[in-house]
Amino acid sequence: MATALLTHADCLDHVTPNGHPERVARLEHILHALEPLDLKRVTAPLAADDDLLRVHPANYIADIRDSRPIKGFKQIDGDTFMSPGSVDAAYRAAGAAVRAVDMVVRGEVSNAFCAVRPPGHHAETETAMGFCLFGNAALAAKHALDHHGLSRVAVCDFDVHHGNGTQELLWDERRALVITSQQMPLWPGSGRPDETGAYETVLNIPLPPGSGGTEMRSAYEAQAFPRLRAFRPELIIISAGFDAHQDDPLASLNWTTSDFAWITAELCKIANEMCDGRIVSTLEGGYDLNALSEATRAHVEELMKAAR
Repeated sequence: MATALLTHADCLDHVTPNGHPERVARLEHILHALEPLDLKRVTAPLAADDDLLRVHPANYIADIRDSRPIKGFKQIDGDTFMSPGSVDAAYRAAGAAVRAVDMVVRGEVSNAFCAVRPPGHHAETETAMGFCLFGNAALAAKHALDHHGLSRVAVCDFDVHHGNGTQELLWDERRALVITSQQMPLWPGSGRPDETGAYETVLNIPLPPGSGGTEMRSAYEAQAFPRLRAFRPELIIISAGFDAHQDDPLASLNWTTSDFAWITAELCKIANEMCDGRIVSTLEGGYDLNALSEATRAHVEELMKAAR
């Protein structure tokens, strides 16, 4: 079966101020890098409010909609901005995650990658932060559990920044295993090993500044992969951040493109063992444009290999 690519032009209309790292060019470079690949291309729908309500309360969703500026920018926090196109982009990003779960669980495709922005893994229950408005990965997990009736879903987040939002949104969800590696210390400051969730279903893997692929591979082989196999997920969701790359300006891990290919291939191997290869991946960070596009392509190519 095929690998699906879900995206929408609305995600290019989420504009940030000049010099902001989470900029339109990120998605433009990714789409250019993926253009030659033989992917099942799917238009990302707008998420329904009923889908968003699985992880965010109605008042928060209304606040996000009401924060849409008529022109210019609205600053949500120190580094999170909204432009006139941001609400539709956020609804498309969440909608892509939901549609990708539908396609993978129903067997329409083997796996899927959502090339969307704004990202999602820092958005908490009622707090937009870290460039994120809605919790896309957590929403995908809850949709798989509540709508499709899966019993166990795993989220693996290898973004260089801790997925504090995903952790908080799934903290009390015993049916979801959250595995997240991150540079520590680094913003947002969470992600300690003793943050284990209400039902011991959160695994945090802090990585020291300056460490590279060797340390990452050892940590995943010793901690993440055994936990995944023990949990036996029926679907794996990847928060695919590429800012652990050695060229990224916002952090100081030293992964290379081959490291992102390796971790993707290993997750695909586990998915093939545990859940018929079912993976949904959604874009998070990555701020050096060349490193981002190269690593994203390597990630998607590994998904494609696993889908054959």
